[in-house]
Amino acid sequence: MGVVIIDGSTVKNFVTDEEHFNKSMDESFAALDLNEDGVLCRSELRKAFESLRLIESHFGVDVATTPEELNQLYDSIFDKFDLDGSNTIDPQEFKSEMKKILLAIADGLGSCPIQMALEDDDRSNFLKKAADLEAAKLVANHGDGS
Repeated sequence: MGVVIIDGSTVKNFVTDEEHFNKSMDESFAALDLNEDGVLCRSELRKAFESLRLIESHFGVDVATTPEELNQLYDSIFDKFDLDGSNTIDPQEFKSEMKKILLAIADGLGSCPIQMALEDDDRSNFLKKAADLEAAKLVANHGDGS
């Protein structure tokens, strides 16, 4: 387990670094595309959100949500990602919506740093990827001994 300190600029820098952001989104999309057909269906996106347990818990405490409420919530999330109304999410739609989500997180953080405990082997956490990118840039900029 590692501890990172990030603020809004850490997340914004990750999103605006197109090479790293696109690579990260492509990897995440491929991991979510369970049947490898190049698009995400409702069940694939739902499995991703269920595994994160963002909706069924509140600050780590389970909350009671009816199956109907969960279905409505997952459907609305899917519809937000499905920009062209095709009933599937392609890689561009995924990147576009994830960019909006991450920029909203960055705006919410602002310049106030937060400390996060993250699993070292969690390669799917976008905030960890943002912190790792910032650390790599710092090392590159100060690695010459100056």
